[in-house]
Amino acid sequence: MNPPSRRQALKAAAAAALLLAATACQSAVDAQTSSAGASAAPKPGGVAEVGVTLDLVPANLFTNSNVSITTVVGLVYDTLVRYDRTTLEPKPRVATEWAQSDGGKTVTLKLRTDVKYHSGRTLTSADVKFALANYADPKWNGQLLSTAKIITSVDTPAADQVVLHLEHPVSNLFDLLDTVPLVDSETVADIATGKKFVGTGAFTFDSWRPNTDLTFSKNADYWGGSPYLDGVHVRVIPDAQSLAAAVKSGQVHLGRGVGYRDAESLAGTPGVKVTSLEGAELQSYVGLNVTAPGLDDPKVRQAIAYALDKERIIKEVFRDKGYPISLPWPRTSPAYDQELDSRYRRDVAKAKQLLAESGKQVPEIPLAYVGNDGVYTAIAQIIQNNLAEAGIKVTLTPVDSTQFVKQLIGAQFPGLWTTSHSWAQFSPSTLTVSAYPFNARRNASKFSSPAYTAAAENAWKLASATGPEATAAYKELSTQLLDGAFLAEIGVVYELAATRDTLHGLDWSRRRELDFSKVFLA
Repeated sequence: MNPPSRRQALKAAAAAALLLAATACQSAVDAQTSSAGASAAPKPGGVAEVGVTLDLVPANLFTNSNVSITTVVGLVYDTLVRYDRTTLEPKPRVATEWAQSDGGKTVTLKLRTDVKYHSGRTLTSADVKFALANYADPKWNGQLLSTAKIITSVDTPAADQVVLHLEHPVSNLFDLLDTVPLVDSETVADIATGKKFVGTGAFTFDSWRPNTDLTFSKNADYWGGSPYLDGVHVRVIPDAQSLAAAVKSGQVHLGRGVGYRDAESLAGTPGVKVTSLEGAELQSYVGLNVTAPGLDDPKVRQAIAYALDKERIIKEVFRDKGYPISLPWPRTSPAYDQELDSRYRRDVAKAKQLLAESGKQVPEIPLAYVGNDGVYTAIAQIIQNNLAEAGIKVTLTPVDSTQFVKQLIGAQFPGLWTTSHSWAQFSPSTLTVSAYPFNARRNASKFSSPAYTAAAENAWKLASATGPEATAAYKELSTQLLDGAFLAEIGVVYELAATRDTLHGLDWSRRRELDFSKVFLA
């Protein structure tokens, strides 16, 4: 056996220290267990301690949705509108009202006049124009880049009025307005280095110590009212079991990234609550590079989809916090179609039949996943066994999270990969014109098809994301996804937030950005 590396040794020492501290702090647990329950009255003061398993990658602020990035964005930044978690009807935020004209090609927004950046400067229409243009800058790799670029010009006739002119109507415009952070033009250059994050949100950014922590203070001038908390302290705890121990001991009020088995255990711990972030669904999936030997045949790709034991993965790995799917759409999506979604149920005989029909000798295929992620390590092993039953050999290839994201964005996976995606909980067209795994113009699978591209464009260029015309467009889009089989969906799953019962008022967006504006400790 090889001796542990310095990094492994430091990680083990940190985990041991946390576990020791957890034991030492046991007496504090009782003191931090609320007796008020859900009826607790809001009270000011205190600093919420948050634990996350992944550190911030500042340059990925507009790209990635890891637990640190969504925590920072939720604390620091506002957006123009906000969807609730059950409908695709936009609700006012910094924009108070809006109107569409010219067949959906012109959108006029009215802004609040009491919104200030953390520097003290008042937000105006010029700042909204800047934020939209900044998001459209290719250097940020914003996933809604195609929709941002459809805005041909922005007029600012008054400090509280913005007029967007579009090349053509799009069904997902409000997805963009719900997503783009209203960054500060004077400090935006400091985002990529993590030096400054200046927004208009409920908390101001104070500091970031890489691989250690982030600190935030309340924004007493927040337009939505001063937060109850004095601040938020986010600690990076890479080991999921150590994070679970920190929640159990009361060292942190909220843990993000706790494993599903640990969460199941925590749910039975007095003083701890585990919440599924519903409305912010994730989809676990297997991606396929369609240019890899063997995977260039749709029959082989469909065989892989039939071979997956999705029910087992949902039950054993996600502990039933989700449900199996063949298509990316959650049941609440306007694109959800129960009949189409049932196509790829596990059928090993069917998988073998398709492989035989293909007539190809499929070489051993590498399967990439994030190696320090216990959830996807377990899933990769099940996939390997499932495909072996069908007659396909797979080599497990663990990589670190930074390299994994780079390969995903750069379409560099040599064979298969497994991870989760989001965006299917938004307007369906957003997924197929924006998300890296699905983008019809350029995706991580290197899949292209005139029929798929046409279906994605048709769904995107609708004036509305709902209605009979949209339903027909989504059915064609789903059919193309099933036939192309360049991704094999496993299931809709939920991120779990493990919280102490002393923390109240937590909310979240459809992108899992945490909203602490009404959080209090009691």
